[in-house]
Amino acid sequence: MAAAKLTTTGPNAIVLVRTADGTLKDLNWAPAADIEVEPVRMSSPDGLAVLRHSTAHVLAQAVQDLYPEARLGIGPAIEDGFYYDFATSAPFQADDLERIEDRMREIVKSGQRFQRRVFPSVEEAKEELADEPYKLELINLKGDIDPNEVMEIGAGALTIYDNVDPRSGKVCWSDLCRGPHLPSTRLIGAFKLTRNAAAYWRGDEKNPQLQRIYGTAWPTRDLLKDYLHRLEEAARRDHRRIGEDLDLFAFSEEVGKGLPLWLPNGTVIREELEGWARQTERALRYQRVATPHLSKDALYYLSGHLPYYTDDLYAPIEIEGEKYYLRPMNCPHHHMVYRARPRSYRELPFKIAEYGTVYRFERSGQLYGIMRARGFTQNDAHIYCTLDQAKDQFLEVMRMHADYYRTLGITDFYMVLAVRDPANTSKYHDDEQMWQDAERITREAMEESGIPYVEDPGGAAHYGPKVDFMFKTVTGKPYAASTNQVDLYTPSRFGLAYTGPDGTEQPVAVIHRAPLGSHERFVGFLTEHFGGAFPVWLAPEQVRVVPVMPDLLDYAFEVRDALFDAGLRVDVDSSDARLNAKVRKAVTRKIPLILVVGRREAEAQAVTVRCRSGEERSMSVEAFTAHALDLVHSKSLDGAGHLRPTEDATTGNA
Repeated sequence: MAAAKLTTTGPNAIVLVRTADGTLKDLNWAPAADIEVEPVRMSSPDGLAVLRHSTAHVLAQAVQDLYPEARLGIGPAIEDGFYYDFATSAPFQADDLERIEDRMREIVKSGQRFQRRVFPSVEEAKEELADEPYKLELINLKGDIDPNEVMEIGAGALTIYDNVDPRSGKVCWSDLCRGPHLPSTRLIGAFKLTRNAAAYWRGDEKNPQLQRIYGTAWPTRDLLKDYLHRLEEAARRDHRRIGEDLDLFAFSEEVGKGLPLWLPNGTVIREELEGWARQTERALRYQRVATPHLSKDALYYLSGHLPYYTDDLYAPIEIEGEKYYLRPMNCPHHHMVYRARPRSYRELPFKIAEYGTVYRFERSGQLYGIMRARGFTQNDAHIYCTLDQAKDQFLEVMRMHADYYRTLGITDFYMVLAVRDPANTSKYHDDEQMWQDAERITREAMEESGIPYVEDPGGAAHYGPKVDFMFKTVTGKPYAASTNQVDLYTPSRFGLAYTGPDGTEQPVAVIHRAPLGSHERFVGFLTEHFGGAFPVWLAPEQVRVVPVMPDLLDYAFEVRDALFDAGLRVDVDSSDARLNAKVRKAVTRKIPLILVVGRREAEAQAVTVRCRSGEERSMSVEAFTAHALDLVHSKSLDGAGHLRPTEDATTGNA
């Protein structure tokens, strides 16, 4: 396939070819002999990645055109976009990004060709790139650096891409890169620079800090417009902003990065979720346990966290000559609960649950509000059962997930089954029977669940397959809710066994499950999912009573006390503000039910209810209380917007 056959633009444009071994090639690539290749269109994941990486080159060219002193870092494609790192004397400002974007449009319009060139030797590459210190560093690391980390170098020869003027044939700009690229800048349909930030070279805090410019690129203007709209919606729903506006959580430098402080409003949501989980687990015969927040290092050597996951742990604490670690997960502690005494087959399945707080050291640059924190509390449980019981127990776990998600109005979810890479089995534990049993049990449970799933070859843990529950957020991004696993490997390490009917000792099967993930991550997700407008049962403040006049405060507090005694979370706006201002404040705080009380309401022992939908109706206090409690107990998602008819509704306005 030659470049001349490229006759379309937009998502259907053919921009690359893929060879039989999966290698992507530029359209101007000429094989030594005739071979069959597969066309790659712009709309495919590979096509979009090449579009975005090519746009990153245009960005870098524009920056060096406008700021010749800028030195080049790396410029990969990332999810939905790209970035490029630069060493500059000063940070980029908003007006700099506008100038750069204008220059990029000129480059795109000029139709420059991306032309691949092979360096005859490493020495010649270094000579040509002598004034680019970061590129020279990458060349010196060739062979030691992961090719997946950077686009600049790979396993083969060093190559450079020239941006060539189509009329004069002159090279306008060049960059070290292994490619592939689009044939021409004209195929860059639409792009936008989104922001700039500081970033350490190659993500290492010990390295120099560079200036990173982020952008996005799409085949058409409409696709770019849709994406920018999703970005605006994501910003509007950002849990960090909403969390601050609604007083859900806070962070303190004195406490430490990544260690959230739950404020009263946020704690309400945590406790509602935990109470729900407790009820569900009790009905399924789980038993609650509580385990320490730290342990001697011996436990984590036994579990395998040491020495292989040391970078993810907080530094040890030395006590009386022994090392203790803050726990990174609850599993080892739960295994020791099971081991506390001998177990009989009559006790199985043995289910233990705990909202256990764990601590993992995340780098500062990876922290993201409460959704990526260093301390978090997990909806954790472990099931110890016989091999014959494992499928039914795992199926029960999957149905538990589905029930939770559907109750929260999440219907677009699926599972990912991570299994061994058949081409590289050496990186997995070599007990073949164990693998076959674990995969069989997992697949059978997934099939019976009826929940859609896809496979991820190579994504398994070194000791067994795992299942991730995934769903899309309201802005279209995938969200990993929890990881679950049938674990047949750990029992042998911990000596987890039971006495069978014949008196012999048999290893248990262990099921790991955490359907609501962690409080931090899941509350962060729900905050964005609902945009802070939580359903009545989850809302920190369910009802706000708003008196029309100051002399109605006594009645307002009487209503509040009646609702509070019934079990609702309610407050009164006792300020001197006007009615409309009070209502606006309650709406801004996303309180689902606003009760306006005037003289007629006081005389009738009633309230006028205003809902999120804008619906308004007068009801007796007794009728409203019954309605609100029904919304809470049924975990209704839309009850704050619709009122049921009531025989004793009052008439008239406040």
